[in-house]
Amino acid sequence: MKDYLAETASQTAGPYVHIGLAPQAAGFNIFEKNFSHVLTNSHTQGERIVVEGRVFDGSGTPVRDVLLEVWQANAAGRYNHPADQQTKKTLDEDFRGWGRTCSDFDSGVWRFDTIKPGAVVGRDGRLMAPHLNLWIVARGINIGLNTRMYFSDEQEANETDPVLNLIEWEVRRNTLIGKREQRGSEIVYTFDIYLQGEKETVFFDV
Repeated sequence: MKDYLAETASQTAGPYVHIGLAPQAAGFNIFEKNFSHVLTNSHTQGERIVVEGRVFDGSGTPVRDVLLEVWQANAAGRYNHPADQQTKKTLDEDFRGWGRTCSDFDSGVWRFDTIKPGAVVGRDGRLMAPHLNLWIVARGINIGLNTRMYFSDEQEANETDPVLNLIEWEVRRNTLIGKREQRGSEIVYTFDIYLQGEKETVFFDV
């Protein structure tokens, strides 16, 4: 008879998340090159945008200690990763396509300064609408949540996106659309994430 080890107890993310993963948010400067919510530099190709929002719990209360990561394609629609085989699309050496941010402790607002990605060819050869991949962790979440943000001004591309079309109810698809607006000189997409409740955001098992 075989002996099996007991499963290790799970634990939600705590305040250590900021110290270990985003130390500047906790007031520490411990890394030579800190992770940042800014994905661009002056040479990055593409349309500069801001993506911001808040994360709400099941009661509709903003969660103020959330950590988010973003992973996205460049303006040509190519990821800066060896697994992306779209060799006809150019890489942008000034755009890594990955960033990390925390929600503001007072307002709960999180923000990424990035560029609008191009459309990506999926593994099945079908074209996906421009989108951001987001990963969310916070206290009360045992396993990080994965979701996407699509763009409100890409309606035609969104209508044929193979992932969005997997979602049967259109009202649920709307939880993945970031709303575009012009604020002074900035183009801002607002994308609020709801963990539970009637407006619950669609999350993916990846």
